Amino acid sequence: MALARQAYTLIHNSHHTILYHLNPTTASLFEIQQAHAQILKIGLSTNTHLTTNLLSLYANRLHISDATLLLHSIPEPDVFSYSTLISFCSNSHHFCHALRLFRQMLNHGHVPDNFVLPSALKACAGLLALRIGRQVHTFASITGFSSDSFVQSSLVHMYVKCGEIKNAHKIFDRMTHRNVVSWSAMVAGYARKGYINEAKGLFNEMRNSGVEPNPITWNGLIAGFNHNGFASESVVLLQQMHLQGFKPDGTSISSVLPVIGDLEDLKMGIQIHPYVIKQGLGSDKCVVSALIDRYGKHGCTSEMLQVFDEVAQMDVGSCNALVSGLARNGLVDDALEVFRQFEGQGIELNVVSWTSMISSCTQNGKDIEALDLFREMQFAGVKPNSVTIPCLLPACANIAALMHGKAAHCFSLRRDIFYDVYVGSALIDMYAKCGRIGDAQKCFDGMTTKNLVSWNAIVGGYAMHGKGKEAIELFELMQKNGQKPDFISFTCVLSACSQSGLTEEGWYYFNSMSRDHGIDARMEHYACMINLFGRSGRLEEAYTMIKEIPFKPDACVWRAFLSSCRTHSNLSLGELAAEKLFKLEPNNPGNYVLLSNIYAAKGFRKEVDRVRGVMKMLGLRKNPSCSWIELKNKVHMHLEGNKTHPQMIQIVERLNRLNMEMVKSGYLPDTNFVLQDVDEQEKEHILCGHSEKLAVGLGLLNTPPGSPLRVIKNLSICGDCHAVIKFISNFERREIFVRDTNRLHHFKDGVCSYRDHCFELSSNTAGDEIIVFIPTMPQTTSAVAISLVKLDTLLAPN
Repeated sequence: MALARQAYTLIHNSHHTILYHLNPTTASLFEIQQAHAQILKIGLSTNTHLTTNLLSLYANRLHISDATLLLHSIPEPDVFSYSTLISFCSNSHHFCHALRLFRQMLNHGHVPDNFVLPSALKACAGLLALRIGRQVHTFASITGFSSDSFVQSSLVHMYVKCGEIKNAHKIFDRMTHRNVVSWSAMVAGYARKGYINEAKGLFNEMRNSGVEPNPITWNGLIAGFNHNGFASESVVLLQQMHLQGFKPDGTSISSVLPVIGDLEDLKMGIQIHPYVIKQGLGSDKCVVSALIDRYGKHGCTSEMLQVFDEVAQMDVGSCNALVSGLARNGLVDDALEVFRQFEGQGIELNVVSWTSMISSCTQNGKDIEALDLFREMQFAGVKPNSVTIPCLLPACANIAALMHGKAAHCFSLRRDIFYDVYVGSALIDMYAKCGRIGDAQKCFDGMTTKNLVSWNAIVGGYAMHGKGKEAIELFELMQKNGQKPDFISFTCVLSACSQSGLTEEGWYYFNSMSRDHGIDARMEHYACMINLFGRSGRLEEAYTMIKEIPFKPDACVWRAFLSSCRTHSNLSLGELAAEKLFKLEPNNPGNYVLLSNIYAAKGFRKEVDRVRGVMKMLGLRKNPSCSWIELKNKVHMHLEGNKTHPQMIQIVERLNRLNMEMVKSGYLPDTNFVLQDVDEQEKEHILCGHSEKLAVGLGLLNTPPGSPLRVIKNLSICGDCHAVIKFISNFERREIFVRDTNRLHHFKDGVCSYRDHCFELSSNTAGDEIIVFIPTMPQTTSAVAISLVKLDTLLAPN
């Protein structure tokens, strides 16, 4: 009984030993249970006063379930009993439980008072349960407690949290006593909604009324401005807060640091770090995470690691920030290694951790690793969410892992997140890149909500498939449905025109962009137009447009032009474009190879050797050809000339048999696509080793007759391979999809979907070429921005 005596005081009367008082500060759970047992033993469980005290003790120890059972054991619980438990539930963020108890209280016929109403309103605010909050407001009005200052303050807080700023202001105007809490809530509410002038005005009115703001007021103002993208204003507020004698705390610092990173204000960030150390905020988890994030955005990896190493106790937030920071600076291998270390150390990585790592791998060309991480994530018991799936699907698209993409689609249906607009948009992009434009259209049609991201994804998908007219129809339908196009939309439609040879339509939309929509043409739009004119042989017009670009043309524009010069063997303009590229990108081997192709087509062997000599002197080598094919849920990779695949003998035998059939039908290998100075037999041998042929051969060996094949290639498909795969599609009665860096070729019955009208004279030795594609990272419209990328980095989109 020694422990029990510390928990309660015993007072004796003539009949019973009564438990009069339970000490809430010293009683352990064991002592509380002893006291509870004593109450039951001596038959005082119906004593409301004792059980209410016991309720408080259980609730203090966060044993809400035990407290609830005790409450239900009371024959006639009073308002105070309910109020005690509801208050503890709200304060400990058990909001749902608090509202259930509030409903039970009403069912027992008890009228809520000015003590229980604020707790119920707090629970409504925590759950953003506006409808229930309005009902509680009605109870307060009926019972006459709506004029109570505590109830009014809670109503203001509830309406602010639920985004009903006007209703909050109505309550605020009726308040006779406005304290710093209610003022702060209103200021934060307006700031959160992005009403800068109203928030500042209310802040000044607060001071004029004699109520001085406290750090919470400042933090609400800073966080609200930051939330709505007013970065500069947030930083200015922090400076004013400091100058006016208020000490910024962890909340202030962690709110402003991400903004400083976005503003790229390195000097300001460096000033804040010593302040954090001086004020002893180095142990604040939010501040540490924000500091790591800020240094990561500025590329200060050593400082980022230093901050992390100084943390006394690692938490998942700082771990996530470190992994993201490393990946953001191109150190994805280091990020993956650190991630594995965190796993090994037993840190409970959450959905943000896994999603961030998957996203990092996807954006840095580690698509297979991203798929592996997705599987591991589920084995670890972490459930992917509506952010994880859009981060994963680009990995499936990059390597044509259709079955993995379908699995992610099924997962999104099971978890009921398919209807998330960004999940749907990512699925559209994935199916389009895997050659399933019909399935992409079905996903688009099935979306209950469509935004600009969704429309851009489907228009871009049709553009990739060379279906220019369909892309244009969707572009027009988008506008009829009230969706205004942005610069990305125009990149999609101009790309569609370029891929399909729709010169006049492309010229119309290029002019319409500024004339009808007020959108200034960007570099990518000019690149599309140069590509469009170049493919149709209008090289002089393309060159004229380059000279008229209002800003300095970049490498993408000149490369598009050089590619067109190569297609039409225009040596003079090609040399001009190459000269520009050599200055802009002296270490890009693709530019030298493109020029070499022009010389080779003209038969200028000495010039070809001269270009090769320059490349050798600079230490440059052409980008190796690489192709991927998914078979039985496994992705196989083939490198040009690599013969290490376990089925290589069978692949070569199958291709040789097909080659014999082609020869019978009058086909001869086009050795013009081999630039090496070797004899004709060796050139034919080199052509047989092209990676896309090897991938198709492997697919023929390991799939049922008649089933489609999907291949991804990191360079443009060469003319010889194009002709061979056309033949195979007819001879083997197969649909074959080959997505290279320019477009997605759909081969069927011996015909390519592009009908050869836009096929370019290219080779596996060709280097970078213009390509418009949509990397699917749809957090915002800009997250699925169309990019002009290099061939050698297609599978590592940034």
